[in-house]
Amino acid sequence: MPNRTTDALFQLIQSLERAEKRNFKLYATRNSNSGERKVVELFDALDKMKQYDENLLLKKHKSIQKKQLSNLKAALYQEILASLRLLKQSDNIDLQLHEQLDFARILYNKGLYLQSLKMLDRIKELAKTNNQVTYIQQVLFLEKKIEALHITRSMQDRADQLCTEVDDTNNRLHIISTLSNISLLLYSWYIKNGHARNETDKQALAAIFDNPVIHKYQHCEGFYEKLYLYQCHCWYAFITQEFLLYYRYCQKWVDLFQEDPKMIQVETAHYIKGIHNLLGAHFDLRNFKKFHHTIQTLEKFIQHPVVQQNQNNLIQCFTYLYTAKLNRHFMEGTFTKGLVLVPEIEGKLKEYELYLDRHRVLVFYYKIASLYFGSGNPEKSIDYLNRIINWKVDLRTDLQCYARLLHLIAHYEMGNLNLLEYLLKSVYRFMAKMQNLSATEEAVFDFLRIAFRTSPRKMKPEFERLLKKLQLLANDRLETRAFMYLDILSWLESKIQEKPVQTIIRQKYLENKKRVSLD
Repeated sequence: MPNRTTDALFQLIQSLERAEKRNFKLYATRNSNSGERKVVELFDALDKMKQYDENLLLKKHKSIQKKQLSNLKAALYQEILASLRLLKQSDNIDLQLHEQLDFARILYNKGLYLQSLKMLDRIKELAKTNNQVTYIQQVLFLEKKIEALHITRSMQDRADQLCTEVDDTNNRLHIISTLSNISLLLYSWYIKNGHARNETDKQALAAIFDNPVIHKYQHCEGFYEKLYLYQCHCWYAFITQEFLLYYRYCQKWVDLFQEDPKMIQVETAHYIKGIHNLLGAHFDLRNFKKFHHTIQTLEKFIQHPVVQQNQNNLIQCFTYLYTAKLNRHFMEGTFTKGLVLVPEIEGKLKEYELYLDRHRVLVFYYKIASLYFGSGNPEKSIDYLNRIINWKVDLRTDLQCYARLLHLIAHYEMGNLNLLEYLLKSVYRFMAKMQNLSATEEAVFDFLRIAFRTSPRKMKPEFERLLKKLQLLANDRLETRAFMYLDILSWLESKIQEKPVQTIIRQKYLENKKRVSLD
């Protein structure tokens, strides 16, 4: 489990790049009074620390008194943000528009109404070019204020035009706000629960998704309207395991950016997320060729300055690229070959531990555990599964459940049959409590109850019986959830054929690849 520092100032300083630290020093020392010198001293002290330790800080720096520390930290935090704002202003359309709006307000307060209006016109055009609807609204409100309080005679029919623009902008914002709310609610539901488990889950999701705005604006105009509409469809289709629909809207999501390339710079994180979801759709549908093409697109994009010069984008790209690389090994049945990724991932998890959310770390642990299991190393798989099981979190109950189920199967592989009897009861109770017992899981538990009482030499008929039962269930959409987390069919085939599980998956991959090339 990562150790997370709770001190916000220390975390901010640790996130700074060398150029950003140098820029802060120049910014902070522009006035050489004693207060500024103490702020810089505190900055240097925190920059050298590996972990935040207030007692050690005060002991080493006698000039900083404990009663001053809170105020000094608050001042330093503001100074760092101010220096970053100046440094990063040209990189971000939000910062540029915000600065220009500040200038327009300053001109207005100086009584220079016409100059303010001219600047607002320029801001409005820049905002329209970059689809920044909220800034258009702010410009219009200030324009209305100027026109209502002062006789500018800037143009005829100004009032009518402004009122029409405001109504149009407010309508757009209502659509964007509603669609983004639905998208967020669906994604939040997934983070907590995972894929839909039953009809009750589907009804809960439909209550979120069946909003009149989604149906009314299926063919809407405007970048953000389309973006959030596609996201709504993506999340709903993904959670309910309608993978063709999921693929269709992931592709629309990515195409939206490629049709308007300047928005990649404006909404880089959304673009990266779109590529990640498209990779996921190709993986779920086993679109081998398109999966490889899309992963190459992501690898190429990572070299772009908009990623390399932005910590958030770098972390996001690491998460999604390595998720895709792991999925490629799962898809191709090259589990042992994929183990080379584990030290790289562990290193990045350590490097980014202050920034990665718990959900991403859990996913990596589960995928690494699956990689070791597939490579024939159930003992190492258990080590990573224990990290998930022992990490008390209130999200991704699906991962919590399937980690425990894979944990059981790994112990079975190791021959820990005495432990298996105890674990079976515990895991069954946990999954029942989480309402995570479908017909597939019930069948697996029934099998395991028999397994620890049966001689390994007599298990082949039981493997065959379970395989036949699960093959029938695999066609039920609400049952496919289990097969997404555990390729239990391939594991059963490996036991029946007495071959490594990765050999079975590799054979399937090569057969499917050959069939696709013939088609």
